Amino acid sequence: MKTEGNHSKFYLYTNDLLVMSNTLQSKLDAFAQLLTIMDELREQCPWDRKQTFQSLRNLTIEETYELADAILEEDVEGIKEEIGDLMLHLVFYAKIASEQNAFDIADALQAVCKKLINRHPHIYGDVKVENEEQVKQNWEQLKLKEGKKSVLAGVPKSLPAMVKAYRMQEKTKQVGFEWENEEQVWQKVEEEMNEFKENIQNNAPHEAIEEEFGDVLFSLINYARFNHIDPETALERVNQKFKRRFEYIEVNADKPLMNMTLEEMDKLWDECKLQEKKHILNKN
Repeated sequence: MKTEGNHSKFYLYTNDLLVMSNTLQSKLDAFAQLLTIMDELREQCPWDRKQTFQSLRNLTIEETYELADAILEEDVEGIKEEIGDLMLHLVFYAKIASEQNAFDIADALQAVCKKLINRHPHIYGDVKVENEEQVKQNWEQLKLKEGKKSVLAGVPKSLPAMVKAYRMQEKTKQVGFEWENEEQVWQKVEEEMNEFKENIQNNAPHEAIEEEFGDVLFSLINYARFNHIDPETALERVNQKFKRRFEYIEVNADKPLMNMTLEEMDKLWDECKLQEKKHILNKN
């Protein structure tokens, strides 16, 4: 370990690679600089002065999805950049709130620190836990004691439907609302699929068919959760795969797609699949 002048940094040698890390003080300094810049922008920049909670909302959602993309792509540099962008937004909201004499960034951070301490009695108290499932169960019970009226109260209304379904299933599991085994979960999937098929065959009203299709999706998400599969991530990987393969067809087609047969497009699709498999084999 060595220090470099007045800079609050030290170096760790791991596998002959030089890794730079920041001390607590340098982290605090960086956060203080962000707060100072936010004050200056809010005072001097016409665009920043104009922003409100409402005007920033959609931008924050966009930044969150950009972070999600970087995580899925395992783009570490991208993750770093998007964390910074999101941090800016959080500081921005706190700045606006402080101008309204509602709260400031310190209030928000102190509140979350208090919540974390209260909800980790196995760390900051005398509660004993054996595994992460007990930690989750304690977390949900403590939320109810704090005044939450429902186990599901903390699930945001604006979450994408698939993520929301997964989160609701996770949360109700913590209070014992859970299947006993995987076979029961799959039986529910088959039951819902049969009901969906029957509604279609019987020309049921569109609303009824739509509801049954929703039941199929909900049960499949439950089965994925039971097998430790994140359905949102799984579907997004398939989305990316579909996009990649269809774009391969577009690039390699020898005539406009509208003039191609499905068999001709399938041939290019299969070519792309084969190239992907070879790439994976060479990578391993």
